[in-house]
Amino acid sequence: MSSRTLDATATLGNGYQTSVTTRTHTFAADEPVAVGGTDTAPTPMELLSGSLAACTAITLRMYAGRKGWPLDGLTVRVEYTAQPTPAFVKHLTMTGALDDTQKARLVEIAEACPVAKLLKGGAASETRLS
Repeated sequence: MSSRTLDATATLGNGYQTSVTTRTHTFAADEPVAVGGTDTAPTPMELLSGSLAACTAITLRMYAGRKGWPLDGLTVRVEYTAQPTPAFVKHLTMTGALDDTQKARLVEIAEACPVAKLLKGGAASETRLS
């Protein structure tokens, strides 16, 4: 994993609509109407689930590529449940002429993506007034 510092800035708009900027990219977050949002974008938890799914897909593509394995396609669906204990479950759908040993290894490697490691190990977090 890189030791570089990553930076994201969230700016609150109308209601819960939020604009997030990182490097040269801007994306949005919001909340569903049922909790007072306008449902114009994913919720922060959906973005976190998406980050886990994307990190897993990228990690598996990199690994399979280095091994020369025929991972032709991959879908990673992340299911998050808050109760009784918060948990993320990754569902992998792979295409390609992978044998059972390769598939099993990719399932193991899916647990080694940086976002999965961060979620499992926890990360320090603090708030500072600027």
